[in-house]
Amino acid sequence: MKIEHIAMYVNDPEAAKEFFITYLGGRSNKMYHNKETGFRSYFISFDDGARLEIMNKPGLSDTEKDVNRTGFIHIAFSVGSKANVDKLTADLKNNGYEVLSGPRMTGDGYYESSIIAIEGNLIEITI
Repeated sequence: MKIEHIAMYVNDPEAAKEFFITYLGGRSNKMYHNKETGFRSYFISFDDGARLEIMNKPGLSDTEKDVNRTGFIHIAFSVGSKANVDKLTADLKNNGYEVLSGPRMTGDGYYESSIIAIEGNLIEITI
């Protein structure tokens, strides 16, 4: 069994799509738009076969995203090396994204950084 894809609602699907393409090497399909419901989505595909669905529809609730909450909390991306973690973290910080932690070696053996990225959602960058 494998996870087929992960989905996230966003306010600005174009900005979210560009983030995942620009910083994490994703490739996007053409936007799906259901004109009756206003639902829109992109599938962002990554080299290893993982997919992320970026979605939007009218009437979304946009509550504060506390990182100390229950439920889904972050998406982790493996970038292959410590140097790549360091470089991507620096690039994101230089482009105005908040670095919540790292880069650092965690107690459970991961080298990672945590970034507050798309609309307050947590993105983890790891080896």
